[in-house]
Amino acid sequence: MAMVLCDFLRAEGYTVSTSENAEKALSLYRRYGARLVVLDIMLPGEDGFSICEKIRTESNTPILIVSAKTGKDDKLLGLNLGADDYMEKPYDIDIMLAKIGGIFKRRYSADGLIDGDIRINKMNHTVVKNNLTIEMTAKEMELLTLLIENKGRTLSKEYIFNTIWGSDSLSEQQTLTVHIKWLRQKIEENPKKPQKILTVWGVGYRYI
Repeated sequence: MAMVLCDFLRAEGYTVSTSENAEKALSLYRRYGARLVVLDIMLPGEDGFSICEKIRTESNTPILIVSAKTGKDDKLLGLNLGADDYMEKPYDIDIMLAKIGGIFKRRYSADGLIDGDIRINKMNHTVVKNNLTIEMTAKEMELLTLLIENKGRTLSKEYIFNTIWGSDSLSEQQTLTVHIKWLRQKIEENPKKPQKILTVWGVGYRYI
């Protein structure tokens, strides 16, 4: 079923990775990141509820649970652990694709994102700070958006890099360091003493 879903998602233009167990799923996620996690519950090893909880403590990545466990308690547990939606098996593939498309549209295609004096307009690709438009490249804007969407959470360098540039990118992680420096120069009052984009040594970055 996972491979069939992958085929349909790839036909829709999504890049998809699959895992047959919880341990590999977490490893893939932590190494490459994801814009959306489609998660089964009954997995070898740890169950999907545990994976959902771990992912949610690390990021705000959307999680769609798909399971043959259809009881009310299971659904409530999944949603209370942070899943964005819960679908029962068997499911209609068109409804699944519509739900996934809806999640992407709500999370990644919203008109605007506001944090304090910073406003990101995704429709016209502009960033405004203190009512002044800030010139940004597409990657800088994607990076700032990802950080603000995960405000208060520490994101690993690997996760950020693979989410913005892609796991198959020819760029190197030094690219991320340079873009963080440029971003700080544009939004921090004192880029040498950042108050918004903090470095978490040995891990990555956290936006506060």
